[in-house]
Formats: sequence, structure tokens, C-alpha cells
Amino acid sequence: MTPWPIKFRWQRFAIVALLAALAGCNGSGSSPELVWGKRGVQPGQLVKPRAIAIGPDDRMYLVDWTARIQAFDRHGKYLNVQWTPPDFRNGRPSGLSVDAKHNVIVSDSHYHAVRVYSPEGKLLQTIGGEPGTEPGQLGYISDALRDEAGNFYASEFGEIQRISKFDPDGKFLKCWGTGGTEQGQFARIRGMTLGPDKHLYVADACNHRIQVFTTDGEFVRTFGTPGDKLGEFSYPYDVAIAPGRTPYLYVVEFGNCRVQKLTLDGKSIGTWGTAGRAPGQLSSPWALAVDSRGRIHIADSENDRVQRIDF
Repeated sequence: MTPWPIKFRWQRFAIVALLAALAGCNGSGSSPELVWGKRGVQPGQLVKPRAIAIGPDDRMYLVDWTARIQAFDRHGKYLNVQWTPPDFRNGRPSGLSVDAKHNVIVSDSHYHAVRVYSPEGKLLQTIGGEPGTEPGQLGYISDALRDEAGNFYASEFGEIQRISKFDPDGKFLKCWGTGGTEQGQFARIRGMTLGPDKHLYVADACNHRIQVFTTDGEFVRTFGTPGDKLGEFSYPYDVAIAPGRTPYLYVVEFGNCRVQKLTLDGKSIGTWGTAGRAPGQLSSPWALAVDSRGRIHIADSENDRVQRIDF
């Protein structure tokens, strides 16, 4: 094959570089698979979605600024299911997760309770409800989830910065963490997830890092520093792990308006998203969740919508 003349080889290189920049070599400029959501208070509409969770059946739940918990399929179709917690005059929930039995775990943040609902919104169980700072009591709950054995984990911030563990019946087992910047200390936990290694991955938002613990509270590792480069974070608000032979950790960053993909030991693979209003851009994203196919669903909060990416 006749080689390209030097002049045209440089032109070709420039074109390839431009296309790579437009496409986003690390995913930052690529278009989302799906964008859905419309601002409003009618069924199926959203007002600043604060938390998102996807169950084993790919049924999706969102809670928004109106305190409504609504159910959708993975394509954003409203499933005619919604409910609210018993009271929301003091504030709305800020965390959601789904357990192995498809029940929805709601962090009723301002009412110091973890509530478990059926997929149709029937209240099944309540843990806490009376504010306090002693072990076994709960303050402002940012997130809650359940492990395979049925134990509950609730993260708190404000006057208390810690994670509390409860048995399946809601009996207090232990807690760990204090306010601070050292290993095992926290500054506003915003989200948690359980990994295939049975470890808890914790978004330590105001410390701009991820901390990892065993389910008994033993410190395992931490990674991340403040910034906007690969491996750095600006207010990581939520974490999720994609299934697969090689699991990856996804972190949504409130401050950087992006999603970052990392290995479970903290090596950054790339980022997706920039600040803005157009598809592929995010405004103050609060949360994310992964479906059974490994696609990421982002609660694009200030844009009142959800974006789905394959990243």
C-alpha cells in the first residue's frame, strides 16, 4: 500500500484527534443511551430526583423532592406505583435500595428511620424513628441497605458521622465511625453499596474519597483525593457496582457533574459527563444505579431527569 504523503498524514492525524475529542476518549463526551423525565408533580413526572435504586428484576424506584417514591421499568416507563412515607413535612427521604426479596429500603432521613416497603408500597418494617446519638439510635440517615443475610446498614451524618448495623429484626448490633479525616472517620456519608467481595463501599462526600469496610466495620482501604482528574473526586454522592466477571465501581460526583468508573481497588478507568443541560451533561447529580445488563442510570437531579449510559 502506498504510504500517505506527510502533509496528508498530518491532516489525517488531526481529523482522528478531533473525532476522538468529540467522542470523548474516556466517555466524557459520548451521548447517553436514553434520557427521560419531565419536571412536574403528576404521576411519572419528577422534581429533583434525590435517590434511585434498581432491583433484581430491573424494576427502578426514584424518590424526588416531593417525597414520592415512584416505580419505573428500566426504560423509564411509569408503572402506576407510587407512595410517600408516613410524614414528610420535615423533609423527604434521601436514600433508596432494593433487597434480594425485591423490597424497597427507604432512608427516611429527617424522621430518623429506615423503612422497608413491598414493591407496591406496603410498609413492612420500621427501624428507629426516635432521634438520638447513642448506639442503636439514629440521626439523619443518608442511606441504608441490606446484605444477603438480611442485616441492615444505615449511614448517618450531621451531629453523628457513622454507620450502624442491625439484624434482620432491627436489633442493633454495632456501629463504627466518627467525624474527621482519618481512616475510618467520615465527613458526610452520602451513599453506600455492597461489593461482590462482601465489603461496604462508602461515598465519604466531604472528604472527597471512597472508603471500604468489612460488614463488621473493619477498615479495608480508601482511595481518592479532592480534584477533577482521574482518580480524584469532588463530593462523591453515590456509589454502585456493576455485575460481571470483572466488577467495576461507579461513582457519581455532585461537584464534578460526572460519573467515574474505577476498579474495586480504586484505579480509575475513565469518566462520563460534564456540567450542563444537554443530553450527556449533568446538573448536580445525586445518585446512580446499575441494572442487570450493567448499564448506569443517573439521577440528573437539577435537570429533573434520568440518563442511561453503557460505560
